[in-house]
Amino acid sequence: MSFTNLSRRRFMLGAGGAVLSGAFMFPAAALAAQTRKTNNQRSLAMSNIHTGESLKLTYFEDGEYIADSLNRYNHLLRDFRANESISMDYNVLDQVFLLSQLVGHKGTVNIISGYRSPKTNEQLRKNGKGVAKKSYHMKGQAIDVAFPGSSLASARKAAIAMGAGGVGYYPKSGFLHLDTGPTRNWG
Repeated sequence: MSFTNLSRRRFMLGAGGAVLSGAFMFPAAALAAQTRKTNNQRSLAMSNIHTGESLKLTYFEDGEYIADSLNRYNHLLRDFRANESISMDYNVLDQVFLLSQLVGHKGTVNIISGYRSPKTNEQLRKNGKGVAKKSYHMKGQAIDVAFPGSSLASARKAAIAMGAGGVGYYPKSGFLHLDTGPTRNWG
């Protein structure tokens, strides 16, 4: 490969990154715009590793979120310890959907944690599990996920590039934390 081709390739990759990062200056609006461009139909195959339950549903179609599908995902993402659920922020599902597309993950997404009741959150904090006192999980605005067969490091990079909220990287435990809070990352 010639130096000219290598330089041109680096320029194009850099320009693409600049366009991508500029597209995510305002996280919620940009995520919505990106998912609209990506696909007018959004479906996810998800499996809760703690309960063994799985769903593969279309939750958005023809410009509308599908209430029944969202309710079924709320149940899947419930606090299994307390058997409580709340309405999850649908933007967190959009984050998982878009991230799956960005990393080319076609399989089932594993759910490590969705909603956590305040009681469960406090119990996990006391057990030294690295749980935030004011976790977005308690608001239904966070999800911990794994993409079996896909690179977790690549998923982390793509999630950070999305700029759509918080991204926690837990490579030893094999999952990413995604939330719809302020844009930040750790791990």
